[in-house]
Amino acid sequence: MTITTPHVFFITPPAPCPYLEGRMERRVVASLDELPADAFDTLTTAGFRRSQRFVYKPNCIGCQACVSVRILARRFVWTRSFRRIRARNRDLLVREKAPRVTEEQYLLFSRYLDQRHTEGGMQGMRFEEYREMVEDGTPGTRLIEFRDRGGRLLAVSLTDRVADGLSGVYKFFDPSERRRSLGTEIVLWHVQRACELGLPHVYLGYWIAGCRKMEYKSRFGPLERLAGASWVPFAPGGETRPPAP
Repeated sequence: MTITTPHVFFITPPAPCPYLEGRMERRVVASLDELPADAFDTLTTAGFRRSQRFVYKPNCIGCQACVSVRILARRFVWTRSFRRIRARNRDLLVREKAPRVTEEQYLLFSRYLDQRHTEGGMQGMRFEEYREMVEDGTPGTRLIEFRDRGGRLLAVSLTDRVADGLSGVYKFFDPSERRRSLGTEIVLWHVQRACELGLPHVYLGYWIAGCRKMEYKSRFGPLERLAGASWVPFAPGGETRPPAP
């Protein structure tokens, strides 16, 4: 599919980068409401991410640190560490549901931000803003809840299903459950689920050179990165870090 409506895309004004100190970010943005129904699949493959009913992609001046990466689910390497994490969480009850918010989710979301992302742009997000983040999705958007045997909500993933994979929009979890490695467990669950659905990819968003928060993504492999219009093998050791500002 070729998207032939470039007028619906616009570039945001420069703003402080939330990932690399001293940098300014710019994004190419479009509203899904102004695009063909099947455009989202194409744009995801082209490295765009979704936020509510908008899609965006970095378009920063003099910086290409953000690299779109995706897991090759069918070839995924299940290391001993990954197998231990899966075994440690085999008691979890996982439910896929329509993207509808609850106060229980919001409380977990707020606690996660308070302890893990105190300086992030989502800090202090109100319930109605959280509702918009979750419920303004696409026909393929699902909310995945992870609960322990007692029914306590431990983790949530907002996930889009696209033509060739699963794309994680946002995930959060109980920060006190360190032993479970819930962030990793969520990714591993998506790899397994993609294989069950016959989907070849799990989209992880952007790996960012020089950003510690994004380093974890390179642990899941094999990975591909988007280079121009092509997906090629990703080796973090071969990536160049962004030049100093």
